[in-house]
Parts: sequence; structure tokens; C-alpha cells
Amino acid sequence: MAFDSVDQLEAALCASDYLPDRGLATALYLATTLERPVLLEGEAGVGKTEAAKALARVLDARLIRLQCYEGLDVAQAVYEWNYTRQLLHIRAAHEGRVTEDELFGREFLIRRPLLEAIEADEAVVLLVDEIDRADEEFEAFLLEILSDFQITIPELGTISARRRPAVILTSNRTRELHDALKRRCLFHWIDHPSLEREVEIVELKVPGIGGRLAREAASLVHGLRRLDLEKPPGVAETIDWTRALAALGRRDLDEEVVETTLGSLLKVREDLDAVRDGGVRTLVDDALASAAGP
Repeated sequence: MAFDSVDQLEAALCASDYLPDRGLATALYLATTLERPVLLEGEAGVGKTEAAKALARVLDARLIRLQCYEGLDVAQAVYEWNYTRQLLHIRAAHEGRVTEDELFGREFLIRRPLLEAIEADEAVVLLVDEIDRADEEFEAFLLEILSDFQITIPELGTISARRRPAVILTSNRTRELHDALKRRCLFHWIDHPSLEREVEIVELKVPGIGGRLAREAASLVHGLRRLDLEKPPGVAETIDWTRALAALGRRDLDEEVVETTLGSLLKVREDLDAVRDGGVRTLVDDALASAAGP
């Protein structure tokens, strides 16, 4: 499915339960229209991965995800040969007389996410998640794929994309990415949403939560983000916490429920200690006052 305008794509994303800001909707539209990769950066939990999932839904495309990590190499990301099957083939062949071409045919190739995306006949959204966690060597390897959408396999030659996938790279900025990679991508920084937008997101993601509790929860999370925390809560944590509050049957906040559920928001012990030492009561009072309005 193709979209004729940013407005059309933005409306489709909203209808699929993802609320992008205008800049993100524009970046995704240009990525699909110009067939350019887009690099989404931002704090953890602001919706970078969810943006790729939502784009796949509205494009009616297959989502292929490559989760990056330290030590990721070609065998895990692109392809490897099925050595066990090759050995079985040699043993089954009469007197072991098999040619190299027979051993390195496509039937012995194990396709990993990048090769799957290149060879796919259907529409694909390729998500290269947390590229900043991969080694610099792997980042350099990606340049051929992002420039020409092709992969070279020595035994088979160069394989070019049958149809270009929509490519989204995400980064939590744990390290700086190289300029060569950035030049090949459109770029968008996803920030924490405004209070009003976060309330909308909570109400969308947690049906039946009620506007009052949604606003109180979002207000308290915004208060936490103003503190000097090692890992401030993202939108994902806001949604998880609000679901926890709903599961507990809460209709509004108080100091006790915030204290007992704080681990849904903060995942670092030092942050938990800092918030508790600073006084949960103040956070709750501020959140209630903010939610009550003028």
C-alpha cells in the first residue's frame, strides 16, 4: 500500500494505534516515497521500534527485524552455510564425488534477516534495531546494503533487492554512529511526548483507563523525567505502569500505590532510591494538581 501524502500516512498510523508527531510522520513518508532508510534516535522507550511495527501494519508489509548486539556478525545478520546439511550431502553422494557448485548452492544457504529482506518478493519493512549496540565493523558492513540494497556472497555473487524494503534503523545513542552511515539515511529524533500527547497515547493503549487516571499517571511520569535520573521512564514504561494500575483496580493515584508500583517505571535501583528519598508524596501531589488543571 502506498500513501499519497504525509496526512494520509499520519491518519493511517493513528488508526493503527500509533500516534506519531508531524515530524516522524513526515520522515516515514519520505522514507517510503524516496526509498531511503530512516534513522530514528531517541531515549529508550519513546516508540522507535513501535514506529517500525506500525509502518509495517499500515503498509500491509512483512516486518523483518534484526536485533543488534555486541559481536553481531555476517553469520547472524546476513547468511551462513548449512554445514551439517553439506556434510550429509557429501556422505550421500557416491564416493564423495560432488562439485563445489553443488555444495554451495542456494539450497544450503541459511538466510538471516538482511538477506531475507533483500530477497523478499513481498513488501517488507526491515527494522535494524539498536544499531548503536553493534560493533563499528558491522556498521561499516551495512553501508553496501543501505547504499545499493545488495549483498555479495562470494560463492554466489551479488544479490540485489527484487523490491526495495522500507528500512528503519533505531539507536538509543549509546555510542555515536559514523557519518558515512548517517549520510545514507534520513534522520528523525523522537523525543518524549508532550503531556497532552502522552495522555492520548495512554488512553489509546489502555482502553477503559479513564481520562482522570491517564492524566494523573502521565503527569507523574513527566515529573519523574524532570529529576536527575540515570534512566528516566519512557512512554513504554508509562503504558506498562498504567496497565498495572488498571489491573489493581485503581481510579486515581495516591502515595501508597505509587510507592508499591514504582518498579514498573524505574528499572535502576539508584533511581528508585533517589525518588523515594526525595519523597513520593511531593510527586503525587504535583501530579494530582497538574491533572486537576487550573
